[in-house]
Amino acid sequence: MASGKRPYGGDRLDDDHYPAYTMGRAAELIGATPGFLRALGEAGLVAPSRSGGRHRRYSRHQLRLAVRARELVGQGTPIEAACRIIGLEDQLEEALKDNAELRQPPEEN
Repeated sequence: MASGKRPYGGDRLDDDHYPAYTMGRAAELIGATPGFLRALGEAGLVAPSRSGGRHRRYSRHQLRLAVRARELVGQGTPIEAACRIIGLEDQLEEALKDNAELRQPPEEN
């Protein structure tokens, strides 16, 4: 393909941040209730996109954060504390990725 894009939205399927899942499907996938997902949004851990009909849509990245929150809450951590922990873990992961990229030797042309 000349444009480098895949047909039928294949590039979206690979995008970890593409809001592909409705609230009901997201809750089903992670084994939680829609209310739990709403609580994560209220606590600021996830900010779901909204469809044209104003329905919440979640990305795979957001679902991974929600799974981690579910684990911590299941261990007795209050939801606000769990969200803070996960936010810090996510920031650390991004910083480590950035650091690894900066440590790569420059490419030769």
